[in-house]
Amino acid sequence: MEPLRLALWQTAHPAESTEALARLDSAAREAAAQGAHWLITPEMFLTGYLIAPERLAAHAEPADGLLLQAVRGIARRRGIGVVTGWPEANGDAPPFNSVTAIDENGALLAVHRKIHLFGAGDAQRFTPGTDPPACFDWRGWHLGLLICFDVEHDEPLRQLADAGAQAVLVPTANMVGYDEVQQTRLPEAARRFGMAIAYANACGREGDTVYNGLSTVCTHKGQRLGALARHEAMLQAALTAPPSTPLCRTRA
Repeated sequence: MEPLRLALWQTAHPAESTEALARLDSAAREAAAQGAHWLITPEMFLTGYLIAPERLAAHAEPADGLLLQAVRGIARRRGIGVVTGWPEANGDAPPFNSVTAIDENGALLAVHRKIHLFGAGDAQRFTPGTDPPACFDWRGWHLGLLICFDVEHDEPLRQLADAGAQAVLVPTANMVGYDEVQQTRLPEAARRFGMAIAYANACGREGDTVYNGLSTVCTHKGQRLGALARHEAMLQAALTAPPSTPLCRTRA
């Protein structure tokens, strides 16, 4: 099985979705040119994250909405898989903080809804997900999805390990003051659960919130393959598969 080549795009959140899609298209073109199979963006990249709750709710769409249709087109055009997030419509309730995996052919492979909301910022904007973490298969790899604070809890990681995931792709928006997540938690969790972790964080400022960058890839043994500093950049990393594990149970 060939190595899994990932591009973690550490970038600031866009001002609006038109900008997000244009920037995503450029990043996908760059990542594909460098040989990446998958591009991972920060959490809630398609609309912005800690924007006004009413504005965020107005942007909420189902997985077959216009935003993800546009992302599917980008993935097909650039020939690269995309992992990115958006507010998923939830009836009259606040939206889910969701992430999707769309492959290089534009097929939607999985959707994960953030289970563990972080603080008042999330609680004011989102409904927590209640389903197990999403897990999907791609070219013999068994891959899981989590979002930000989810990876700081053992249970979602344990569920993915039990489902046979070899690597976890994590869009995130971790903030200044929480560097220990990237420095300590990620390598420790990767080693303990036997899964690689690819953690694509935001950088820059969104309102009063400053994101801490430090996007990181750890192997299933907890070894750090690469890490970024604080500024905008793209981290390329190639994962080698650990010993064979059962097929994932896919949910989309």
